[in-house]
Amino acid sequence: MEKRKRSTSKNSPTMKKISRRTFIGGSTAAAAMTIVPASVLGGPNRTAPSEKLNIAGIGVGGQGRWDLDNVSSENIVALCDVDWARAADTFKSYPKAKKYRDFRVMLEKENRIDAVVVATPDHVHAVASMMAIKMGKHVYCEKPLTRTVHEARAIAKAAREEGVATQMGNQGMAFEGNRLINEWIWDGAIGPVREVHAWSDRPTHNGQIFWAQGVDRPKDTPAVPTTLDWDLWLGPAPYRPYHPAYVPFAWRGWWDFGSGGLGDMGIHNLAPVFSALKLGAPESVHSSSTLVYKETLPLASTVHYEFGARGGMPPVKLHWYDGGMLPARPDGLEDTRELSREDGLIFVGDKGTMYVEGWGGNSPRLIPEAKMKEYKRPPKALPRSIGHHKEWIQACKTGSSTRSNFGFAGPLTEAVILGTVSVRMGGKRLVWDSRNFKITNLPEANKYLHYKYRSGWTL
Repeated sequence: MEKRKRSTSKNSPTMKKISRRTFIGGSTAAAAMTIVPASVLGGPNRTAPSEKLNIAGIGVGGQGRWDLDNVSSENIVALCDVDWARAADTFKSYPKAKKYRDFRVMLEKENRIDAVVVATPDHVHAVASMMAIKMGKHVYCEKPLTRTVHEARAIAKAAREEGVATQMGNQGMAFEGNRLINEWIWDGAIGPVREVHAWSDRPTHNGQIFWAQGVDRPKDTPAVPTTLDWDLWLGPAPYRPYHPAYVPFAWRGWWDFGSGGLGDMGIHNLAPVFSALKLGAPESVHSSSTLVYKETLPLASTVHYEFGARGGMPPVKLHWYDGGMLPARPDGLEDTRELSREDGLIFVGDKGTMYVEGWGGNSPRLIPEAKMKEYKRPPKALPRSIGHHKEWIQACKTGSSTRSNFGFAGPLTEAVILGTVSVRMGGKRLVWDSRNFKITNLPEANKYLHYKYRSGWTL
Protein backbone atom coordinates (compact mmCIF):
# COMPACT_ATOMS: atom_id res chain seq x y z
CA MET A 1 0.00 0.00 0.00
CA GLU A 2 2.45 2.56 -1.21
CA LYS A 3 1.62 6.19 -0.47
CA ARG A 4 2.68 9.40 -2.10
CA LYS A 5 3.52 12.50 -0.15
CA ARG A 6 0.81 15.03 0.61
CA SER A 7 0.56 17.69 -2.08
CA THR A 8 2.14 21.00 -1.16
CA SER A 9 0.66 22.92 -4.10
CA LYS A 10 -0.66 26.35 -3.08
CA ASN A 11 -3.47 25.88 -5.57
CA SER A 12 -4.66 22.75 -3.77
CA PRO A 13 -4.59 23.54 -0.02
CA THR A 14 -7.05 20.78 0.84
CA MET A 15 -5.44 18.04 -1.24
CA LYS A 16 -4.95 14.80 0.66
CA LYS A 17 -2.12 12.42 -0.10
CA ILE A 18 -3.04 9.91 -2.79
CA SER A 19 -2.69 6.21 -2.05
CA ARG A 20 -3.96 3.01 -3.59
CA ARG A 21 -6.37 2.87 -0.67
CA THR A 22 -7.71 6.38 -1.31
CA PHE A 23 -7.93 5.86 -5.07
CA ILE A 24 -9.87 2.62 -4.81
CA GLY A 25 -12.16 3.96 -2.09
CA GLY A 26 -12.79 7.22 -3.90
CA SER A 27 -12.90 7.65 -7.66
CA THR A 28 -12.95 3.99 -8.63
CA ALA A 29 -15.55 3.04 -6.03
CA ALA A 30 -18.11 5.38 -7.59
CA ALA A 31 -17.77 3.71 -10.97
CA ALA A 32 -17.63 0.16 -9.68
CA MET A 33 -20.34 0.27 -7.01
CA THR A 34 -22.67 -1.99 -8.97
CA ILE A 35 -19.96 -4.60 -9.25
CA VAL A 36 -17.97 -4.43 -5.98
CA PRO A 37 -19.77 -3.56 -2.72
CA ALA A 38 -18.38 -0.90 -0.40
CA SER A 39 -17.97 -3.48 2.33
CA VAL A 40 -15.29 -5.11 0.20
CA LEU A 41 -13.60 -1.89 -0.84
CA GLY A 42 -13.48 -0.53 2.68
CA GLY A 43 -15.13 2.77 1.79
CA PRO A 44 -13.58 6.18 1.10
CA ASN A 45 -10.06 6.57 2.48
CA ARG A 46 -10.17 3.07 3.99
CA THR A 47 -8.11 -0.02 3.38
CA ALA A 48 -10.13 -2.88 1.96
CA PRO A 49 -10.71 -5.56 4.65
CA SER A 50 -8.97 -8.08 2.43
CA GLU A 51 -5.73 -6.07 2.50
CA LYS A 52 -3.21 -5.96 5.31
CA LEU A 53 -2.24 -2.71 6.97
CA ASN A 54 1.36 -1.57 7.05
CA ILE A 55 1.94 -0.84 10.73
CA ALA A 56 4.85 0.87 12.49
CA GLY A 57 5.66 0.65 16.19
CA ILE A 58 6.89 3.64 18.19
CA GLY A 59 8.29 2.46 21.50
CA VAL A 60 8.59 -1.30 21.08
CA GLY A 61 10.69 -2.53 24.00
CA GLY A 62 8.04 -2.92 26.72
CA GLN A 63 4.27 -2.61 26.41
CA GLY A 64 4.79 -1.84 22.74
CA ARG A 65 5.98 -5.40 22.11
CA TRP A 66 2.71 -6.78 23.50
CA ASP A 67 0.68 -4.32 21.42
CA LEU A 68 2.54 -5.26 18.25
CA ASP A 69 2.03 -8.96 18.88
CA ASN A 70 -1.70 -8.23 19.09
CA VAL A 71 -1.71 -6.62 15.63
CA SER A 72 0.77 -9.03 14.05
CA SER A 73 -1.94 -10.28 11.68
CA GLU A 74 -0.97 -7.17 9.68
CA ASN A 75 2.36 -6.18 8.13
CA ILE A 76 4.79 -4.83 10.74
CA VAL A 77 6.98 -2.75 8.45
CA ALA A 78 8.92 -0.38 10.73
CA LEU A 79 10.01 -0.28 14.37
CA CYS A 80 11.27 2.65 16.39
CA ASP A 81 12.84 2.70 19.84
CA VAL A 82 15.39 4.93 21.53
CA ASP A 83 16.99 1.94 23.30
CA TRP A 84 17.94 -0.79 20.84
CA ALA A 85 19.07 -3.15 23.61
CA ARG A 86 15.64 -3.08 25.25
CA ALA A 87 14.00 -3.43 21.84
CA ALA A 88 16.30 -6.23 20.64
CA ASP A 89 13.83 -9.07 21.16
CA THR A 90 11.13 -7.18 19.26
CA PHE A 91 13.55 -6.50 16.43
CA LYS A 92 14.29 -10.23 16.25
CA SER A 93 10.59 -11.08 16.17
CA TYR A 94 10.00 -8.81 13.19
CA PRO A 95 13.23 -9.11 11.16
CA LYS A 96 11.76 -7.60 7.98
CA ALA A 97 10.78 -4.35 9.72
CA LYS A 98 13.10 -1.40 9.24
CA LYS A 99 14.64 -0.06 12.48
CA TYR A 100 14.76 3.56 13.65
CA ARG A 101 15.59 5.53 16.78
CA ASP A 102 13.69 8.73 15.93
CA PHE A 103 10.01 8.33 15.05
CA ARG A 104 10.08 11.67 13.20
CA VAL A 105 12.65 10.29 10.77
CA MET A 106 10.72 7.06 10.43
CA LEU A 107 7.40 8.74 9.63
CA GLU A 108 8.98 11.08 7.11
CA LYS A 109 10.95 8.34 5.37
CA GLU A 110 8.53 5.38 5.44
CA ASN A 111 5.69 6.62 3.24
CA ARG A 112 4.17 3.14 3.06
CA ILE A 113 2.98 3.26 6.69
CA ASP A 114 -0.81 3.14 7.14
CA ALA A 115 -1.03 3.04 10.93
CA VAL A 116 1.14 3.38 14.02
CA VAL A 117 1.18 1.91 17.51
CA VAL A 118 2.50 4.40 20.09
CA ALA A 119 3.75 2.85 23.33
CA THR A 120 6.40 5.29 24.51
CA PRO A 121 6.51 6.86 27.98
CA ASP A 122 3.56 9.22 28.47
CA HIS A 123 5.39 12.45 27.71
CA VAL A 124 6.00 11.37 24.09
CA HIS A 125 2.48 10.08 23.38
CA ALA A 126 1.12 13.38 22.11
CA VAL A 127 3.95 14.45 19.82
CA ALA A 128 4.21 11.00 18.22
CA SER A 129 0.45 10.56 17.82
CA MET A 130 -0.07 14.07 16.48
CA MET A 131 2.59 13.73 13.80
CA ALA A 132 1.04 10.47 12.62
CA ILE A 133 -2.50 11.89 12.68
CA LYS A 134 -1.50 14.94 10.65
CA MET A 135 0.00 12.59 8.07
CA GLY A 136 -3.34 10.78 7.82
CA LYS A 137 -2.23 7.63 9.62
CA HIS A 138 -4.41 5.61 11.98
CA VAL A 139 -3.19 5.60 15.59
CA TYR A 140 -3.31 3.18 18.50
CA CYS A 141 -1.84 4.95 21.55
CA GLU A 142 -1.24 3.50 24.97
CA LYS A 143 -2.88 5.06 28.01
CA PRO A 144 -3.03 7.69 29.26
CA LEU A 145 -3.57 9.31 25.89
CA THR A 146 -1.34 12.25 26.85
CA ARG A 147 0.62 13.72 29.76
CA THR A 148 -1.10 17.12 29.76
CA VAL A 149 -4.68 18.37 29.60
CA HIS A 150 -3.86 20.57 26.60
CA GLU A 151 -2.40 17.65 24.66
CA ALA A 152 -5.51 15.54 25.27
CA ARG A 153 -7.77 18.25 23.87
CA ALA A 154 -5.51 18.81 20.85
CA ILE A 155 -5.12 15.12 19.97
CA ALA A 156 -8.86 14.42 20.14
CA LYS A 157 -9.55 17.42 17.91
CA ALA A 158 -6.93 16.45 15.34
CA ALA A 159 -8.15 12.84 15.14
CA ARG A 160 -11.71 14.05 14.60
CA GLU A 161 -10.68 16.46 11.86
CA GLU A 162 -8.47 13.96 10.02
CA GLY A 163 -11.02 11.16 10.28
CA VAL A 164 -8.44 8.51 11.17
CA ALA A 165 -9.21 5.36 13.16
CA THR A 166 -8.00 5.60 16.76
CA GLN A 167 -7.91 3.52 19.92
CA MET A 168 -6.38 4.23 23.33
CA GLY A 169 -4.81 1.26 25.05
CA ASN A 170 -7.18 0.75 27.95
CA GLN A 171 -7.93 -2.87 27.20
CA GLY A 172 -10.64 -3.11 29.84
CA MET A 173 -13.02 -1.39 27.44
CA ALA A 174 -13.24 -4.74 25.64
CA PHE A 175 -14.19 -6.65 28.80
CA GLU A 176 -17.62 -8.23 29.07
CA GLY A 177 -17.96 -6.79 32.59
CA ASN A 178 -17.34 -3.31 31.24
CA ARG A 179 -20.41 -3.67 29.05
CA LEU A 180 -22.49 -5.17 31.83
CA ILE A 181 -21.81 -2.11 33.99
CA ASN A 182 -23.26 0.09 31.25
CA GLU A 183 -26.27 -2.10 30.62
CA TRP A 184 -27.19 -2.64 34.27
CA ILE A 185 -26.92 1.04 35.15
CA TRP A 186 -28.92 2.05 32.09
CA ASP A 187 -31.47 -0.59 33.08
CA GLY A 188 -31.91 1.11 36.46
CA ALA A 189 -30.50 -1.81 38.46
CA ILE A 190 -29.39 0.52 41.27
CA GLY A 191 -31.39 3.61 40.32
CA PRO A 192 -29.88 7.02 39.48
CA VAL A 193 -26.18 7.08 40.40
CA ARG A 194 -25.03 10.05 42.45
CA GLU A 195 -21.71 8.84 43.81
CA VAL A 196 -18.85 6.64 42.57
CA HIS A 197 -15.67 5.45 44.27
CA ALA A 198 -12.69 4.14 42.26
CA TRP A 199 -9.25 3.04 43.39
CA SER A 200 -5.93 1.38 42.64
CA ASP A 201 -2.97 0.40 44.80
CA ARG A 202 -0.49 1.93 42.33
CA PRO A 203 2.33 2.96 42.62
CA THR A 204 2.53 -0.27 44.60
CA HIS A 205 1.39 -3.66 43.34
CA ASN A 206 0.87 -6.80 45.40
CA GLY A 207 2.56 -5.04 48.30
CA GLN A 208 5.68 -4.19 46.30
CA ILE A 209 6.78 -0.76 45.03
CA PHE A 210 6.04 -0.66 41.31
CA TRP A 211 7.64 2.73 40.68
CA ALA A 212 8.97 5.50 42.92
CA GLN A 213 6.89 8.48 44.06
CA GLY A 214 7.39 10.91 46.91
CA VAL A 215 11.12 11.29 46.23
CA ASP A 216 13.50 14.03 45.15
CA ARG A 217 15.56 14.14 41.98
CA PRO A 218 18.77 12.07 42.22
CA LYS A 219 21.93 14.13 42.48
CA ASP A 220 24.43 11.76 40.87
CA THR A 221 24.84 11.63 37.11
CA PRO A 222 25.88 8.16 35.90
CA ALA A 223 26.91 7.58 32.33
CA VAL A 224 24.20 7.04 29.73
CA PRO A 225 24.07 3.41 28.50
CA THR A 226 25.62 3.15 25.05
CA THR A 227 22.45 1.62 23.62
CA LEU A 228 20.18 4.47 24.78
CA ASP A 229 19.69 7.80 23.01
CA TRP A 230 18.90 9.87 26.10
CA ASP A 231 18.10 13.07 24.21
CA LEU A 232 15.48 11.26 22.12
CA TRP A 233 14.09 9.56 25.23
CA LEU A 234 13.51 12.99 26.79
CA GLY A 235 11.79 14.17 23.64
CA PRO A 236 9.76 17.32 24.39
CA ALA A 237 10.33 17.15 28.17
CA PRO A 238 12.70 19.59 29.90
CA TYR A 239 16.31 18.45 29.83
CA ARG A 240 17.76 16.64 32.84
CA PRO A 241 20.77 14.32 33.16
CA TYR A 242 20.22 10.61 32.62
CA HIS A 243 19.59 8.41 35.63
CA PRO A 244 18.27 4.84 36.00
CA ALA A 245 15.68 6.33 38.38
CA TYR A 246 13.74 7.25 35.22
CA VAL A 247 14.24 4.38 32.79
CA PRO A 248 13.19 1.91 31.62
CA PHE A 249 9.91 1.86 33.59
CA ALA A 250 10.52 4.08 36.61
CA TRP A 251 9.42 7.27 34.82
CA ARG A 252 5.70 7.07 35.64
CA GLY A 253 5.92 8.80 39.03
CA TRP A 254 7.88 11.85 37.79
CA TRP A 255 5.88 14.98 36.93
CA ASP A 256 7.88 15.61 33.74
CA PHE A 257 7.17 12.15 32.33
CA GLY A 258 4.03 10.61 33.84
CA SER A 259 0.99 11.07 36.03
CA GLY A 260 1.26 8.41 38.70
CA GLY A 261 -1.40 5.90 39.65
CA LEU A 262 -4.23 8.15 38.49
CA GLY A 263 -2.80 8.47 34.98
CA ASP A 264 -1.97 4.78 34.88
CA MET A 265 -4.78 2.73 36.45
CA GLY A 266 -7.18 5.65 36.70
CA ILE A 267 -7.63 5.51 32.94
CA HIS A 268 -8.52 1.81 33.22
CA ASN A 269 -10.80 2.07 36.21
CA LEU A 270 -12.57 5.32 35.38
CA ALA A 271 -13.31 4.39 31.76
CA PRO A 272 -16.39 2.30 32.62
CA VAL A 273 -17.59 5.14 34.88
CA PHE A 274 -17.30 7.67 32.07
CA SER A 275 -19.03 5.39 29.56
CA ALA A 276 -21.85 4.19 31.84
CA LEU A 277 -22.61 7.62 33.31
CA LYS A 278 -21.91 9.48 30.07
CA LEU A 279 -19.45 11.83 31.76
CA GLY A 280 -17.58 14.61 30.01
CA ALA A 281 -15.78 17.49 31.66
CA PRO A 282 -15.95 17.87 35.45
CA GLU A 283 -17.20 21.13 36.90
CA SER A 284 -14.64 21.07 39.70
CA VAL A 285 -11.95 18.90 41.26
CA HIS A 286 -10.11 18.94 44.58
CA SER A 287 -7.79 16.48 46.30
CA SER A 288 -5.74 15.49 49.32
CA SER A 289 -2.52 13.56 49.51
CA THR A 290 0.63 12.70 51.37
CA LEU A 291 3.49 15.18 51.02
CA VAL A 292 3.73 16.69 47.52
CA TYR A 293 7.24 16.79 46.09
CA LYS A 294 8.49 19.15 43.39
CA GLU A 295 9.71 16.31 41.17
CA THR A 296 7.29 13.46 41.78
CA LEU A 297 3.71 12.69 42.61
CA PRO A 298 2.96 11.90 46.26
CA LEU A 299 2.94 8.39 47.70
CA ALA A 300 -0.87 8.36 47.97
CA SER A 301 -3.74 10.65 47.09
CA THR A 302 -7.50 11.00 46.90
CA VAL A 303 -9.09 13.09 44.15
CA HIS A 304 -12.70 14.29 44.17
CA TYR A 305 -14.57 15.30 41.00
CA GLU A 306 -17.98 16.92 40.63
CA PHE A 307 -19.96 16.46 37.42
CA GLY A 308 -23.19 18.24 36.55
CA ALA A 309 -26.44 16.69 35.37
CA ARG A 310 -26.38 15.35 31.82
CA GLY A 311 -28.84 13.53 29.56
CA GLY A 312 -31.40 12.79 32.24
CA MET A 313 -28.75 11.66 34.73
CA PRO A 314 -28.30 13.56 38.02
CA PRO A 315 -25.12 15.32 39.18
CA VAL A 316 -22.53 12.86 40.43
CA LYS A 317 -19.50 12.95 42.71
CA LEU A 318 -16.58 10.75 41.69
CA HIS A 319 -13.86 9.88 44.21
CA TRP A 320 -10.46 8.41 43.32
CA TYR A 321 -8.03 6.72 45.75
CA ASP A 322 -4.49 5.47 45.08
CA GLY A 323 -1.34 4.41 46.89
CA GLY A 324 -3.20 1.90 49.06
CA MET A 325 -6.02 4.22 50.10
CA LEU A 326 -9.50 2.68 50.04
CA PRO A 327 -13.02 4.10 50.24
CA ALA A 328 -15.33 3.36 53.16
CA ARG A 329 -16.77 -0.12 53.15
CA PRO A 330 -20.08 0.04 51.25
CA ASP A 331 -23.39 -0.88 52.84
CA GLY A 332 -24.48 -4.29 51.68
CA LEU A 333 -21.03 -5.84 51.29
CA GLU A 334 -21.08 -9.11 53.16
CA ASP A 335 -18.95 -9.37 56.31
CA THR A 336 -17.14 -12.32 54.78
CA ARG A 337 -15.94 -10.26 51.80
CA GLU A 338 -13.15 -7.71 51.65
CA LEU A 339 -12.66 -4.86 49.21
CA SER A 340 -9.98 -5.60 46.66
CA ARG A 341 -6.83 -3.81 47.75
CA GLU A 342 -5.60 -3.59 44.15
CA ASP A 343 -8.37 -2.13 41.98
CA GLY A 344 -12.09 -1.60 42.23
CA LEU A 345 -15.24 0.48 41.74
CA ILE A 346 -18.34 1.22 43.79
CA PHE A 347 -21.40 2.78 42.14
CA VAL A 348 -23.85 4.17 44.70
CA GLY A 349 -27.38 4.56 43.35
CA ASP A 350 -30.66 5.66 44.88
CA LYS A 351 -31.89 2.05 44.89
CA GLY A 352 -28.74 0.05 45.52
CA THR A 353 -25.00 -0.43 45.11
CA MET A 354 -22.82 -2.06 42.48
CA TYR A 355 -19.37 -3.33 43.45
CA VAL A 356 -16.81 -3.98 40.70
CA GLU A 357 -13.74 -5.97 41.66
CA GLY A 358 -10.56 -5.72 39.61
CA TRP A 359 -9.27 -3.31 36.99
CA GLY A 360 -11.11 -2.08 33.95
CA GLY A 361 -14.57 -2.98 35.22
CA ASN A 362 -14.17 -6.72 34.71
CA SER A 363 -16.34 -8.22 37.47
CA PRO A 364 -19.44 -6.23 38.44
CA ARG A 365 -22.13 -7.43 40.84
CA LEU A 366 -24.93 -5.96 42.88
CA ILE A 367 -24.57 -6.15 46.65
CA PRO A 368 -25.60 -7.88 48.76
CA GLU A 369 -25.45 -11.21 46.93
CA ALA A 370 -29.16 -11.76 47.47
CA LYS A 371 -29.90 -8.72 45.34
CA MET A 372 -27.61 -10.00 42.58
CA LYS A 373 -29.47 -13.31 42.54
CA GLU A 374 -32.83 -11.53 42.31
CA TYR A 375 -31.80 -9.20 39.49
CA LYS A 376 -33.22 -10.03 36.08
CA ARG A 377 -30.55 -9.01 33.63
CA PRO A 378 -31.62 -6.85 30.69
CA PRO A 379 -31.05 -7.78 27.02
CA LYS A 380 -27.62 -6.94 25.67
CA ALA A 381 -27.68 -3.34 24.46
CA LEU A 382 -24.04 -2.99 23.39
CA PRO A 383 -22.18 -4.91 20.70
CA ARG A 384 -19.62 -7.32 22.15
CA SER A 385 -15.94 -6.76 21.41
CA ILE A 386 -14.05 -8.76 18.83
CA GLY A 387 -10.92 -7.85 20.79
CA HIS A 388 -9.47 -4.50 21.80
CA HIS A 389 -6.75 -4.43 19.15
CA LYS A 390 -8.94 -6.13 16.55
CA GLU A 391 -11.51 -3.34 16.95
CA TRP A 392 -8.86 -0.86 15.87
CA ILE A 393 -7.66 -2.98 12.93
CA GLN A 394 -11.25 -3.33 11.73
CA ALA A 395 -11.82 0.42 12.12
CA CYS A 396 -8.70 1.19 10.07
CA LYS A 397 -10.01 -0.94 7.22
CA THR A 398 -13.76 -0.27 7.30
CA GLY A 399 -14.38 2.94 9.22
CA SER A 400 -16.21 1.11 12.02
CA SER A 401 -16.13 2.45 15.57
CA THR A 402 -13.82 1.60 18.44
CA ARG A 403 -14.92 1.75 22.05
CA SER A 404 -11.93 3.77 23.24
CA ASN A 405 -11.45 6.06 20.25
CA PHE A 406 -9.84 9.42 20.90
CA GLY A 407 -13.25 11.08 20.98
CA PHE A 408 -13.86 9.14 24.20
CA ALA A 409 -10.25 8.87 25.37
CA GLY A 410 -9.55 12.61 25.04
CA PRO A 411 -12.17 13.86 27.55
CA LEU A 412 -11.41 10.96 29.90
CA THR A 413 -7.71 11.82 29.85
CA GLU A 414 -8.46 15.53 30.33
CA ALA A 415 -10.39 14.81 33.51
CA VAL A 416 -7.82 12.35 34.84
CA ILE A 417 -4.88 14.70 34.29
CA LEU A 418 -6.85 17.63 35.69
CA GLY A 419 -6.99 15.63 38.91
CA THR A 420 -3.20 15.48 39.01
CA VAL A 421 -3.11 19.27 38.57
CA SER A 422 -5.13 19.61 41.77
CA VAL A 423 -2.71 17.25 43.52
CA ARG A 424 0.21 19.31 42.27
CA MET A 425 -1.48 22.45 43.62
CA GLY A 426 -1.56 20.93 47.09
CA GLY A 427 -5.15 19.71 46.84
CA LYS A 428 -6.76 23.05 46.09
CA ARG A 429 -10.21 23.05 44.51
CA LEU A 430 -10.14 23.86 40.80
CA VAL A 431 -13.20 25.21 39.01
CA TRP A 432 -12.96 24.02 35.41
CA ASP A 433 -14.32 25.99 32.46
CA SER A 434 -14.05 23.34 29.79
CA ARG A 435 -15.53 25.46 27.01
CA ASN A 436 -12.90 28.17 27.44
CA PHE A 437 -10.23 25.72 28.57
CA LYS A 438 -9.19 27.37 31.81
CA ILE A 439 -9.27 27.06 35.57
CA THR A 440 -11.27 30.10 36.61
CA ASN A 441 -10.81 30.33 40.39
CA LEU A 442 -7.08 29.67 40.56
CA PRO A 443 -5.37 31.20 37.50
CA GLU A 444 -1.90 30.13 38.65
CA ALA A 445 -2.92 26.49 38.21
CA ASN A 446 -3.37 26.97 34.46
CA LYS A 447 0.39 26.72 33.97
CA TYR A 448 0.09 22.98 34.65
CA LEU A 449 -2.33 22.40 31.78
CA HIS A 450 0.68 22.24 29.46
CA TYR A 451 4.37 23.14 29.29
CA LYS A 452 6.87 24.53 26.80
CA TYR A 453 8.43 21.80 24.65
CA ARG A 454 12.15 21.66 24.06
CA SER A 455 13.40 22.97 20.75
CA GLY A 456 12.76 20.60 17.87
CA TRP A 457 9.51 19.19 19.29
CA THR A 458 6.04 20.35 18.34
CA LEU A 459 2.46 19.26 18.74
